[in-house]
Amino acid sequence: MNIQIFGTNKSSDTKKAVRFFKERNIKFQLVDMKEKGLSKGEFTSVMQAVGGFENMLDEKCKDSETLTLIKYLSEEDKIPKILENQQVLRLPIVRNGKEATIGYAPEVWKGWS
Repeated sequence: MNIQIFGTNKSSDTKKAVRFFKERNIKFQLVDMKEKGLSKGEFTSVMQAVGGFENMLDEKCKDSETLTLIKYLSEEDKIPKILENQQVLRLPIVRNGKEATIGYAPEVWKGWS
């Protein structure tokens, strides 16, 4: 397994995801979204795994103005705007190769090998 956890230190779901993998002695890489964020390739891979960028957006994010703007942009402008403003993404984003989850999803992670 090649686990990557994208999240922030303040996110309780990110902390729970980290604890889930630590308790099972599964190696993972933690990427702080405040420092680095997703590359375009990583974003595309996750988007394909979860069924579109709409499933990645956090309806309760603090930056509701940007979230609203993204909803009304043309299709070709939405992804670049999300990549610029990754604080609108739901966390944690957990990747295992081509598989990915958004949010705390231990029932899915248990099935990964």
